[in-house]
Amino acid sequence: MPDEIRSKVRDLMPTARTELATLVGFKSVADPRQFPPQGCTDAANWVRDAFVAAGIGQVELIETPDGSNAVVGHQPGPEGAPTVLLYCHYDVQPPGNEKLWHTPPFELTERDGRWYGRGAADCKGNIVMHLLALRALGTPFPVGIRVVAEGSEEMGTGGLEELVQQRPELFEADMILVVDTGNAEVGEPTATITLRGMANVVVHVETMAGEVHSGMFGGPAPDALAALVQMLATLRDEDGNTVVEGLDSGQRWDGAEYAEAQFRTDAGVLDGVGLPGSGSVADSVWARPALTILGMDCPPVVGSAAAIQPRASARLNLRVPPGMDPQKAQDALIAHLEAAAPWGARVTVEPEQIGSPFRASTDGPGYAALADAMAEAFGKPLGTVGQGGSIPLCNVFATMIPGAEIVMLGVEEPRCLIHAPNESVDPSEIENLAVAEALFLGRFAATR
Repeated sequence: MPDEIRSKVRDLMPTARTELATLVGFKSVADPRQFPPQGCTDAANWVRDAFVAAGIGQVELIETPDGSNAVVGHQPGPEGAPTVLLYCHYDVQPPGNEKLWHTPPFELTERDGRWYGRGAADCKGNIVMHLLALRALGTPFPVGIRVVAEGSEEMGTGGLEELVQQRPELFEADMILVVDTGNAEVGEPTATITLRGMANVVVHVETMAGEVHSGMFGGPAPDALAALVQMLATLRDEDGNTVVEGLDSGQRWDGAEYAEAQFRTDAGVLDGVGLPGSGSVADSVWARPALTILGMDCPPVVGSAAAIQPRASARLNLRVPPGMDPQKAQDALIAHLEAAAPWGARVTVEPEQIGSPFRASTDGPGYAALADAMAEAFGKPLGTVGQGGSIPLCNVFATMIPGAEIVMLGVEEPRCLIHAPNESVDPSEIENLAVAEALFLGRFAATR
């Protein structure tokens, strides 16, 4: 069976390239202010028709509360067989400054063995991977298959999350593959099992009735901007670790490591600049809270005057690791900022919406079958990583479909440069993951 699946997938790779070229050609940015909605409509119709052709008998477009169309399909399996939900999304990030692209962003182009184009990896490469796996497996499928292709994931407007809450029966499954992440590197089979949540706040500092001349009053005048800078400085210790009074900052990551050299390349860290934090990169980015200053209200350099500022503000993003309550983390951050204010400065902190972290279960039959399939397809054991960002849909799935196992994977390894100019995908990742998914679907059927 594995050799047969491999052979079928390999024979279908030219078709996969042609289909990915078609998908990349759809300018499916789910923001009518930037691109005409027809791009998303055309992409949704193509995805619907492709899943029907691959053997999913019932596929429809369902408008979600944010106005986007989700492609939702179901092909029942044999009586008593488990059901697997395959997730992906067809909308893409805007291309940004097209002058930074070496080739047209909406035209699939091959260079140095990789396929370039907006969405080639995130997430249209994953759509093509699903189609390859289903075709290689062939009908009738040994398990029930549900598919969902989201139409506004990149905009973060929550349309699919609301649809899942309104109509959970459309997504009922024993195993959910959220295919919108990737391997630690090309050829290294990896499952993403944790996501950090977030707890944002906006902090305002006021010290005086208005601006005053720095020459006449500088020194004893309580500078609101200086007060804010002093407060923000207390959120990191001398090693650069995020420190918020009342939050644990010493957690360790027990999965695959994230090599420092790889992280420096992925993040574009300049030569000679060190990495903050006393733990490993994996500890810092997947297992510990992390505070980022997203923006500040203060005078810009150009046009600034010799004046002491009476007020200043900052928007802060606190990433919350699994096992930490985001509401308690936000409360702790607010209390920390209020306590850190110098000179009796007046501090107001506005809490923003929180997002819960997520941890996948790895002790079920679905995960075991997936681990075996990934190991066979790649020739290496399955590793696990976290993701520093948030995917709210995972928590919605966990709440509304509590009996399902949920795992994240996909073709989006670090060299893909998702969301950036010159996004690309390694076709070997599409091929190997398609083999793994087809093998998994066959093996998961045997668990019942």
